[in-house]
Amino acid sequence: MKRFHVTTFGCQMNEHDSERMKGMLESLGYSEAAAREEADLILFNTCSIREKADERFVSHLYEARALKRRDPERVIGVGGCWAQSVKDQVFRDYPFVDVAFGPGQVHKLAEFLTADSLTAQGFFEFEGFTGHLPHKRARELHAWVQISAGCNMKCSYCIVPSTRGREVSRPFEELVDEVRLLAAEGVREVTLLGQNVNSYGMRLRPEPRKFSDLLHAVDAIDGIERIRYTSPHPAHMTEDVIRAHAELQSVCQHIHLPLQAGSSRVLKRMRRTYGRERFLDRVALIREHVPDCALTTDIIVGFPGETEADFLETLEVAEEVGFDGAFTFIYSPRRDTEAAEFRDEFVPHEVQVERMGRLVEVVQRRARERAQRFVGRTLDVLVEGPSRYDPSRLRGRTTHNKVVNFDGLAVPGEIVPVEILSATSQSMTGTESLLSRVA
Repeated sequence: MKRFHVTTFGCQMNEHDSERMKGMLESLGYSEAAAREEADLILFNTCSIREKADERFVSHLYEARALKRRDPERVIGVGGCWAQSVKDQVFRDYPFVDVAFGPGQVHKLAEFLTADSLTAQGFFEFEGFTGHLPHKRARELHAWVQISAGCNMKCSYCIVPSTRGREVSRPFEELVDEVRLLAAEGVREVTLLGQNVNSYGMRLRPEPRKFSDLLHAVDAIDGIERIRYTSPHPAHMTEDVIRAHAELQSVCQHIHLPLQAGSSRVLKRMRRTYGRERFLDRVALIREHVPDCALTTDIIVGFPGETEADFLETLEVAEEVGFDGAFTFIYSPRRDTEAAEFRDEFVPHEVQVERMGRLVEVVQRRARERAQRFVGRTLDVLVEGPSRYDPSRLRGRTTHNKVVNFDGLAVPGEIVPVEILSATSQSMTGTESLLSRVA
């Protein structure tokens, strides 16, 4: 039996795609190897959202080249956004790669592996959804569900539209059927995935659907206790979606709402299609309908042309909103994007680093302050397994997507009440309320 090893870089969509690759390979008779050097087939599912992601991946790729030199029959495959972005040069620059494929061509890997002869091939058309492929889930209780692929937005810094294509939504009934099947398999939590997830269904034919329609339909499925989604766009964060968090029991009280910058001038240069006031209006609407909702975000520091005044506006928004967490990034120019041409306005790296330090201080301080609202409360926690730091304790998540390490008797898959004893910006500690078991 041949063995495979998959290394995944990047976003949740890549995690989903890798689970589908693994499922597809097992259906072909392969088994998964614990380490790269044990594999006959070495696969990389790549990300190209930032320059560091490229550099990190390439170092792994050269490690695979060394393994192939020891065993020339070993096959090396590269999939994902990086492969798509360098499709015209991948085999020239990395001649030891046997197969390369973009995010829309994962299914072609099976075609390549079952061919009579394995000559180097590339597959880069935008077609199909990986959601149709067999899966091998990393977590028994949780499943990723791809509801759309691609993106129609034109953010000036983003490479995704060129690597994943135009936005296409999967049929509504097909998605509901998929989640029903997952529930029958024991899945209790699903995360709906799309590059711009809350614009789902706008162009479905013959009948357009709304993202909130899908939330209602998935909420009605027996066995699904929690629904999450990522990543929404502030321009499409409509009131019906926000109200779903308040009205539907399984839709989690957590929204990841990417800010990117707090300056309307910078947002306009980013082509984000909203300004500072629109973003703050969406935050106010969320907190009006879902007062306890956890808000997380993405912020880019040092975008070309960002002045100190612009950056201070970002700090002001971070201070005012009080995010429960944030992914913060130093701007990195990406090939084939508009912002990469703004070279005369690039912010010096040392200035970017200094601004990042100030931003992280504000984000972490406000997240720590926000987390204190949970101390002393009893929250429902979906148990995932033993704590990563102390196997004698349990680990789970609240509906707010907060990790809780706690003492208790629960088993994975249970949702149990946990009294929160302390909280940091990253996680919380507590103890299971045993009164519920007595009752």
